Amino acid sequence: MTVKLGRTGLVVNKTGFGALPVQRRTVNEAVRILRGAFDAGINYFDTARMYTDSEEKIGLALGSVREQIIIATKNTAANGREMRSQLETSLGFLKTDYIDVYQFHNHEKYPRPDDGTGLYEAMLEAKQAGKVRFIGITNHRIDVAFDAVRSGLYDTMQFPFSYISGEKENGLVKLCAETGTGFIAMKALCGGLLNDIGAASAFMNTQSHVVPIWGIQSMDELEELKAAMQNEGGPNPAQSLRIERDRAELRGTFCRSCGYCLPCPAGIPIFNCARMSLLLRRSPPAQWLTEHWRREMEKIRDCEDCGHCREHCPYGIDAPALLKKNYEDYQTFLREDKLCVESQAI
Repeated sequence: MTVKLGRTGLVVNKTGFGALPVQRRTVNEAVRILRGAFDAGINYFDTARMYTDSEEKIGLALGSVREQIIIATKNTAANGREMRSQLETSLGFLKTDYIDVYQFHNHEKYPRPDDGTGLYEAMLEAKQAGKVRFIGITNHRIDVAFDAVRSGLYDTMQFPFSYISGEKENGLVKLCAETGTGFIAMKALCGGLLNDIGAASAFMNTQSHVVPIWGIQSMDELEELKAAMQNEGGPNPAQSLRIERDRAELRGTFCRSCGYCLPCPAGIPIFNCARMSLLLRRSPPAQWLTEHWRREMEKIRDCEDCGHCREHCPYGIDAPALLKKNYEDYQTFLREDKLCVESQAI
């Protein structure tokens, strides 16, 4: 099954590859997974400059088949000069002369001409030079996403979307279809909150305008995805029941990292702390087990349940309860990590 990515005209496999988790794999393991995905018919690979060595692994694995794949990556630049530098670094690691979809990565405001940053001007310059084919943006803030799509400046929008998404996200998908903006669904499994890839994939099959990207970090996960790809229809009765059950149980527990809950009076960086359990399992855990993040997670103990985050969450999440749950899981993870270190030292 294929999807035309909005007005880009790019025809991509309905199953996209999200390359954030390959950071956790060795080079050989990552290359094996990426080549396995390509051999399975996946032709859309999404990564980012900030995903440590993800771009480099894609270049090593898929550089020889560059013309047969579509590459999307992202920059976190604050100005035009930084964007040009990040783009050149990405091109080098990816072993390519051009990026198919180059995305601004979760900016608080969407870059636009004459906004003083020089970002959009640098993007246009890169496009005119043939280094970028299409201009995209990713975000976690629903109002920024709507505004960016309405601006007409972007060929693609990447936003969290899954079968537990609500009315606002569905409205964004509809707007993208109406404006010819390609919609790329990140977190189709809610960063690990959902665990039935068959049901999730079948749901995405009903979304004709949506290209989901799946974070794959093992050959076992790739095999699960390949099995799901065999079904090009919607959910079967059992999957439909699973979807309805998950919607009822989970819709209020997934932090989208939009940041509307900030600033926290207790200084808690809620957008990371409230999804720490997922971060530990879907990205290199070592970066979250540092002394810095231990101190940040300890701030959860200072939460007085003032209601600020709960009142400002556009998704109705009970953030204090979610923070407490993540804190408890983090402490368990720390204990297990300590035991592992001690056993290796013996």
